[in-house]
Amino acid sequence: MSLHKRSIQLRTTLVLSAIAASAALSACAPLVVGGAMLGGTLMATDRRTSGAQVEDQAIELKSLNRIRDVIGERGHVSTTSYNRVVLITGEVQTEADKSAVESAVAKVENVKSTVNAVDIMGASSLTSRSNDAILTSKVKASFVDAKDIFANSFKVVTERGTVYLMGRVTDREADRAVEIARGVSGVQKVVRLFEILTEQELADLAPKK
Repeated sequence: MSLHKRSIQLRTTLVLSAIAASAALSACAPLVVGGAMLGGTLMATDRRTSGAQVEDQAIELKSLNRIRDVIGERGHVSTTSYNRVVLITGEVQTEADKSAVESAVAKVENVKSTVNAVDIMGASSLTSRSNDAILTSKVKASFVDAKDIFANSFKVVTERGTVYLMGRVTDREADRAVEIARGVSGVQKVVRLFEILTEQELADLAPKK
């Protein structure tokens, strides 16, 4: 997430932390941020553990600080961490800056791997970023309308018309999400960054009665 969105995201972090604390969730139990009914079973739609969600928030904050240290104002870079895999998007001026950004993020505590999707070009315009935000909203809304996937199981990031999809999902869910995203007007490309679960692994995530 970009630097100018940090205050909003910090408030979100505090809310999520309060939810996790009040629910007294253990690090190995899924945190239910949103839910959906399928076959009468309530599934946790954010399939990361509560601990992983807190780690992802910390990774994003630390990554932005490290990026600012290595390139200063020489680019517009955002980070999105999902289950400790960090997607790096945005624009920088040189190949050296692109490499420096990735190296800085990779050294952040708890980062498992990085996906460097940064382009070497001038910073995108506010209009372009606004269009990307609209596309992200449209893709998320299409997931909700689809009814056959859990919309909150997916993290959607859009950069200059390219939609990146993250999440812990089955092959069926992954294929369906890509199909839906590709059908959204304005989407130029869809990139899959999923952690694939088996159907049994998904079933194991269901809250135990």
